[in-house]
Amino acid sequence: MQQVAERAGVALSSVSRVLSGHPDVSGVMRNRVADAVAALGYEPDLLAQSLRRGATMTVGFVVGNIANPLFAEIALGAELALRASGYTMLLANSMGDADLDRSHVRLLAQRRVDGLLLSPTDEVSVAPELERANIPAVMVDRGTQAVPSVSAVLTDHDTGIAEAVELLVGLGHRRIALVNGNPDVRPARERALSLRRACRRHDDVSAMVRSGAFTSEHGFTATSRLLNGPEAPTAIIAGSNQILVGVLRALGECGARVPADISLVACDEVPLSGFLRPPLATIWRDPQEMGAKAGELLLARLAGGGPKTVTLPTHFRATESCAAPSSEGRRR
Repeated sequence: MQQVAERAGVALSSVSRVLSGHPDVSGVMRNRVADAVAALGYEPDLLAQSLRRGATMTVGFVVGNIANPLFAEIALGAELALRASGYTMLLANSMGDADLDRSHVRLLAQRRVDGLLLSPTDEVSVAPELERANIPAVMVDRGTQAVPSVSAVLTDHDTGIAEAVELLVGLGHRRIALVNGNPDVRPARERALSLRRACRRHDDVSAMVRSGAFTSEHGFTATSRLLNGPEAPTAIIAGSNQILVGVLRALGECGARVPADISLVACDEVPLSGFLRPPLATIWRDPQEMGAKAGELLLARLAGGGPKTVTLPTHFRATESCAAPSSEGRRR
């Protein structure tokens, strides 16, 4: 900084004000310092800056599985919102391992991040580590009962599921299956509750929920068993992008055609799904909006605000992947 000051012909304190973004700096002064910085290739010492102001200007994001395109979109929305306020986001991928969730929270706290965004594999088991970290945090599409002091961006899963069930029932479906994810996280719990609630509105409609991991393997195994069971469903809702991959593989191996033999609905939009024939009906939400809202809530906490919960909507987008069940059905 002393070299920058000498080259620009200004005081050291002036360089400090320019580099810290102080508003009380003239345009001429700012340009002279900027030219000197560029000529010398000066890089500010971020660690020293963070020690001086007591903030690292970094935020950690603990993600259950970044391989899920949904989380990639959420992370993008969050990063854009945080970057606009000068924050850098560090992403920690737990690969579906709750132990890694806890480890990542500890590691990010040790690195003195200013706040945390979390969409963990298991929202309950990460709670004690989050309480010990004692830093502002926002849960993304995860429950907050275990840590009521955090903010949250939630999704109204009920509306989209209910709209899908009403369409399927109207087409004549009476056995509707949900190949679901881990009930230890809010989306899977809410989808199962919503399906059962929507089906109970009709006396002769049954809900068939098959819970498991958010993986293609679970999607394949659960769907294969459903199709070969004594009362096979005539419609399936795939509970995540990864589960959908396994559902599609099982349908292919069983020779079940969509929608001639079975109707199919996906939860969350899948990249390239528009190229499937027929395109998939989808219970849709805006993942980038979820991320942006999570970033905004965290910025509000960092500014001294209290915990707040925001719930965003889902919508059902019907396509030709839903049709009236065939007269033969898939009973085996």
